[in-house]
Amino acid sequence: MLRLTFLGTASSRPTVSRNVPALALKRAGRTFLLDCGEGTQRQMMRYGVGFSVGDILITHLHSDHYLGLAGLLRTMSLQGREEPLRIWAPRGAGGALRTLRDLGGDRLAFEAPVQELRAGDAIEGDGYRLEAFTTDHTRASLGYALVEDPRPGRFDVGAARALGVPEGPLFGRLHGGESVELEDGRRVDPTDLVGPPRPGRKLVYTGDTRPSPRTVEIAAGADLLVHEATFSAEEARRARETGHSTAGGAARIAVEAGVKRLVLTHISARYSERPARLLEEARAIFPRTELARDGWSVEVLFDDADSGGATP
Repeated sequence: MLRLTFLGTASSRPTVSRNVPALALKRAGRTFLLDCGEGTQRQMMRYGVGFSVGDILITHLHSDHYLGLAGLLRTMSLQGREEPLRIWAPRGAGGALRTLRDLGGDRLAFEAPVQELRAGDAIEGDGYRLEAFTTDHTRASLGYALVEDPRPGRFDVGAARALGVPEGPLFGRLHGGESVELEDGRRVDPTDLVGPPRPGRKLVYTGDTRPSPRTVEIAAGADLLVHEATFSAEEARRARETGHSTAGGAARIAVEAGVKRLVLTHISARYSERPARLLEEARAIFPRTELARDGWSVEVLFDDADSGGATP
């Protein structure tokens, strides 16, 4: 399972329907929190994410992206958490986050080290990595891309049966790349039954950024791109000045990167009454666009599952 749950989809300040940025990313039992705006802990409870987060990744030190960290850590400590929690941030942001972590004077019941990342650094997982990349904002900022390792090719069950391979453990060994010997002494190699490797999944979260060539590079062929879309086209000049993107700008990045699906987030409060105008603007350029909302979950499926890559 690879699932995203949008906990906060507003920019700068919360609105009645949108909280400030936070995104829960869950893969195979490991949960990451990308950004942690004010009130994130309540959003986690409200939308059933739970507090079994192992890593919190902050994109940059603008207050709407990290002020929720102090309260979340205190709640986890009061609940008796003992497992370490790792906090990651761009280079130079560690000091501020350590101060926020220690705010209030109460010692946490668990370790919460803060570690700084450079572009190109990656958090390694079992069969995947979560890679940091540079974005184009008004201060040091990172986006994060989850990239899975290639998977074994398809296993030809019919061919295996025709060769007399008994179903069961031998199937698994062959699919895993191991040669096996049958009872009659014949040797069967995985190359006889397993097709070429298949790509893993890729999803990309930009955080705050102007449209950037680096995003195009890192998101090339991604199953899902989550890109900020703070403004509409009428505010293009303001978007450039403040280090943000328009919905149309995000859509053009999606086209250039050849992604399978685009989700817009980080929506300015000025569009509270009609956020769909941003969706319309983006879909005119990249039709496979969705507009995130608080509490919305998206599961990213394997492309060869004939699923379109991602489903809500």
